[in-house]
Amino acid sequence: MNIGWLTFLLLLPFVGALVTMAVPKASGLLAKQVSLGFSLATLALTLVITVGYHRNGAADYEETHTWIEAFGAHYALGLDGVGLVLIVLTALLTPIVQLASWNDAKGGRWSEKSFFAWILALEVLSLGVFAATDVFLFYVLFEATLIPMYFLIGGFGGAQRSYAAVKFLLYSLLGGLLMLASVVGLYVVSAKSGEPSYLLTDLIKVDMSQNTERWLFLGFFFAFAVKAPMVPFHTWLPDAAAEATPGTSVLLVGILDKIGTFGMIRFCLGLFPNASEWATPVVLVLALISVLYGALVAIGQTDIKRLIAYTSISHFGFIVMGIFALTSQGMTGSTLYMFNHGLSTAALFLVAGYLISRRGSARIADYGGVEKVAPVLAGTFLFAGLSSLALPGLSPFISEFMVLAGTFSRHKVIAVVAVLGIVLAALYILIMYQRLMTGPVRDGIEKLKDLNAREVLAIAPLALLIVGFGIYPKPVVDIIKPAVESTMQRVGVTDKAPEIPVTEGQK
Repeated sequence: MNIGWLTFLLLLPFVGALVTMAVPKASGLLAKQVSLGFSLATLALTLVITVGYHRNGAADYEETHTWIEAFGAHYALGLDGVGLVLIVLTALLTPIVQLASWNDAKGGRWSEKSFFAWILALEVLSLGVFAATDVFLFYVLFEATLIPMYFLIGGFGGAQRSYAAVKFLLYSLLGGLLMLASVVGLYVVSAKSGEPSYLLTDLIKVDMSQNTERWLFLGFFFAFAVKAPMVPFHTWLPDAAAEATPGTSVLLVGILDKIGTFGMIRFCLGLFPNASEWATPVVLVLALISVLYGALVAIGQTDIKRLIAYTSISHFGFIVMGIFALTSQGMTGSTLYMFNHGLSTAALFLVAGYLISRRGSARIADYGGVEKVAPVLAGTFLFAGLSSLALPGLSPFISEFMVLAGTFSRHKVIAVVAVLGIVLAALYILIMYQRLMTGPVRDGIEKLKDLNAREVLAIAPLALLIVGFGIYPKPVVDIIKPAVESTMQRVGVTDKAPEIPVTEGQK
């Protein structure tokens, strides 16, 4: 049996998780070093795969092996531009989170080595989700990601971590059960058309009645809307993010939630193009509500981590809006937004975590004047905040601009109202910075230590990429565009022709 590059990519963190767990419990430092070493090796292999990727819109690095013949299920992996970008994000954020969370597992329900092994387990499953080209394999991995995340939230974090972990699990399982019904439905329609198969390449050729397609679409979309998370299926996120360690929150919002928006592109649009067009008006309204509701509620938060969680709900509204605008600019911007949101939210959560661990409180009212005693921490927090509000010159700006421009070309009212989300983003970030960092130094802040070398080292790659892709996003856009064009062809939509034709002399 031939083993492809993507299987090797999954094996590396899998073996790393096993080796980390095999390290004696007393050797916590060794376990962390082993775990970090495997995640760095995974990142290196990901970069090699990225360099060799063929940007032609077709799946690359494909490998297919029969798994459960009776179901038509295969172990099938492959990469398009959307999946590759999210795999790079996963491989990048994992070692950064490990380095930033070096001491965060102390005092947890389980040992430190468990914390780092669960991170690698989550990396394996997330990489598999973004690479799966068989619906049954995707579903199994999609559900399996709940296991490491449940233990990371429930085992390490705040006082209400058990409640938050159970709430996260229940919401996710509910969404997963509805998707399972649609997965079974796909088997039925596939079997009726000949040989049953869960391969994407086979399923896109299957004819479905209008009602069947819409029901199957709804099962998938509901699961992805919970994961994304979209209003009104979002309430688990603020609780989970507030109670988890900052590193776990990064993995949750930066990687795991992207499975929802990734699934909307690959499965909702890819398998159910007519139903996607049918549902577009409702989805766009839900996305717009998410943009505005998340931003408005963020402004009123008194807890730093809950505030950041609500900002992400607003950002995911933008991402879903760009996807269902059904324009190449909007969909490319949404995929780029997934990548850039991962970078900026990671920076914001990690720096907030540094601050909270020093003061021992997440309440905004407990802070004031931090910039006078910890200027590097305050400056880094401001940079991460400006990135989150999509300041021009930083990477989220271009993706947010593309989403709004792509939406405006087809849905003007939705795009115009969504611009309010940008104004509100400036409010919640700058008000939070003012309350935390400026003004007189409050009691308990006087001896706050500034960032140490390890903490700066963890944030530095994020800052470099946010600035670099803010100035020159072309390398990422070039990877995404062929996959987006392929999806647009599958849905059967094209961009509107410009109202003022381009003349020969203007080309």
